[in-house]
Amino acid sequence: MMTSQSDFRAALFDPQIVVPISLTDGQSQPAGKRFDVYRNNVIMSLKEAMSESFPVIEKLIGTQNFASLAGLFVRKHPPKDPRMMLYGIEFPSFLETFEPLSHLGYLPDVARLELARRHSYHAADARPIDPSVFGTLPPEVLASATLSFAPALRVVRSDWPILDIWHFNMTDGAAKPTAGAQDVLLTRAEFDPEMHLLPAGSADLIEALAKETKLGDALDTLENTHPGFDFSALLGLLIQTNALTALSATP
Repeated sequence: MMTSQSDFRAALFDPQIVVPISLTDGQSQPAGKRFDVYRNNVIMSLKEAMSESFPVIEKLIGTQNFASLAGLFVRKHPPKDPRMMLYGIEFPSFLETFEPLSHLGYLPDVARLELARRHSYHAADARPIDPSVFGTLPPEVLASATLSFAPALRVVRSDWPILDIWHFNMTDGAAKPTAGAQDVLLTRAEFDPEMHLLPAGSADLIEALAKETKLGDALDTLENTHPGFDFSALLGLLIQTNALTALSATP
């Protein structure tokens, strides 16, 4: 009798499930103890991956607490993709529903920021736009243009000071976080992602442009909610960090 893949996977991630009786070792004996060792090694390697991926969360709740939390997460969310760099995508949502940590409301968004950093790091390279194009187009053509962003660009929005929290835990001498919402832009001009605190309205504009909204329309909409928004400052940041890859304009 063969052990099905689903039975093997279920037993691997649930210690309450007995080893499938059809699973044997090299001597055709029940795999019991050897399977337990293998199961433990798999869980430990995934917990280590979580620790490497979410170092700020680990610092915020403590190493021992994080190890227990990661163990619960790993057993509930086994890998669905062989690329371990993508593992943990469900972690922010897991934190949102984890009652013992509900008093730390910022944890899910900090986890989203850490996840975004990792995904930005592993995103595909892209050739940045030639910034001179913005000075060669008539205003009416530029207003009808759509913009394309580099695959590494990410925006994480939060009601909490997530960038301050990250720096306080990861940067020597960083100031203690103060209360307030923060929107964070992640870009990758070279090898490592960089994080930038966005002024109010910037995240709204980036999200609109990412949906191929025409630049003029996006700016008009933003003007209603954020009068006097400084688009030139945001454009300069996007160009400087190689976040823009193309401009499509209709003459």
